Amino acid sequence: MMKRTDICTIESSKITVNEEVIFESQAEFFSDFAKEAYKSLELNYPKFHKMDNLSKLAFLASEMLLKDEDSHRTALVLANKSSSLDTDFRYQESINSPENFFPSPAVFVYTLPNICVGEISIRHQMQTENAFFVLNEFDEKFLNGYSQQILQSGKADKVLCGWVELYQESYKAFVYLLTL
Repeated sequence: MMKRTDICTIESSKITVNEEVIFESQAEFFSDFAKEAYKSLELNYPKFHKMDNLSKLAFLASEMLLKDEDSHRTALVLANKSSSLDTDFRYQESINSPENFFPSPAVFVYTLPNICVGEISIRHQMQTENAFFVLNEFDEKFLNGYSQQILQSGKADKVLCGWVELYQESYKAFVYLLTL
């Protein structure tokens, strides 16, 4: 039987861990909120500033649950609805921009939703399974079932699982740790 040990929610310029508000801002835009949270929480990962917004959202949520953990045997199972559409639009804008001679490779890097899983894995030196699903809506039963298979296989001791949706200024992260 799996159990959920910790939960992090990020939405409406607020980060909550296990129902306790960890950080809150008056920022209107996600990018401003993310910068304020990064600074206020004293996170130290310079690559954060180069990430796309979806990766920043997933990174902030994972950081709240993994910062004090030995994470190399933690798997990642995340999902959202919009995939990397927010970044895809930014990339298309860089192609269409008359002042650019070529599209931005810095933006192109983030045109796959699983890149945020890679950023988290690198940060926490994770050496196990990961997956990023694109679903119509948050499907906890599906995500937990997939996570349970990973845990039962012995490939991981924990799974960071959940929903990280970001499109334009609409965003929500709901992630949690699962163990057997």
